[in-house]
Amino acid sequence: MIQLPEFKSKSDLFAHLRANKSVYLLAKKAEFKHADAVICAPFARFTPESEAVKAFEVNAATHADKNILPLSIVINTTNVRDSHKDVHIQGLWKKTLAEQKNLMLLQEHRMQFDKIISDKVQAFTREMMWNELGASYMGITQALVFNVDAEKDRNPYMIEQYEKGYVKNHSVGMRYVQLFLAMKSDDRRDIIERETWEKYASQVHNLSEFEEEEPYFWAVTEAKLVEGSAVPLGSNQITPTLIVGQPKQITVENEPPESTQGKAIDWELIKQQLSINLNR
Repeated sequence: MIQLPEFKSKSDLFAHLRANKSVYLLAKKAEFKHADAVICAPFARFTPESEAVKAFEVNAATHADKNILPLSIVINTTNVRDSHKDVHIQGLWKKTLAEQKNLMLLQEHRMQFDKIISDKVQAFTREMMWNELGASYMGITQALVFNVDAEKDRNPYMIEQYEKGYVKNHSVGMRYVQLFLAMKSDDRRDIIERETWEKYASQVHNLSEFEEEEPYFWAVTEAKLVEGSAVPLGSNQITPTLIVGQPKQITVENEPPESTQGKAIDWELIKQQLSINLNR
């Protein structure tokens, strides 16, 4: 992950970004991003123990194949700045989901045979309310969701972690395709970066958490999806496990988007069930 030096003032920060913008753009596009939080955990308002996240009980016995544990997990959410200083913009996964068919769920981004949780992955995006994901932000986000048929004997350790409710964060393995620097700068030399800030800043739900000290971010408008991973702590912590096993009283019937295979979860029914649980 690219780390900037410390600066005494915002003008020094903007001057550094202005002088090194092209270098940072090339570096970010060249790197493989997996969003694990090594330095900080920026989402103080996220409550992983919320009733929304806990709304579904493990009920794996409903699956016909006893060796399969169905999972529905959030790999990424848009419109928050993560510890890479990136804001994923809605629609960034559209092209890659239409093209990428062979995806995997991994343990901590480790592309090794014994760290694969499943290669039976259906990936798609869904607009979801923040409170459905355990966050206190108002409004909606575009969640990148993996529906997974995880074989219990492939990675028994991670199956146990999911069954015990220990997996609360996920992370996307990706490559940048299109991104733009946004800066809240009044310098005439930063007019393009200021326009990018004004275009996207109102969409960033944790803006108040960094606007005063570090008024900049990288707006990522297109990315190539490589894999999704279970991680102890993600740089975007609003990436919970939604379902472990088939949810009780929920029938999976809807057809998936064209870019996916298999059957998709009926999210309208899920929202109704969430509402029932939260209002008890």
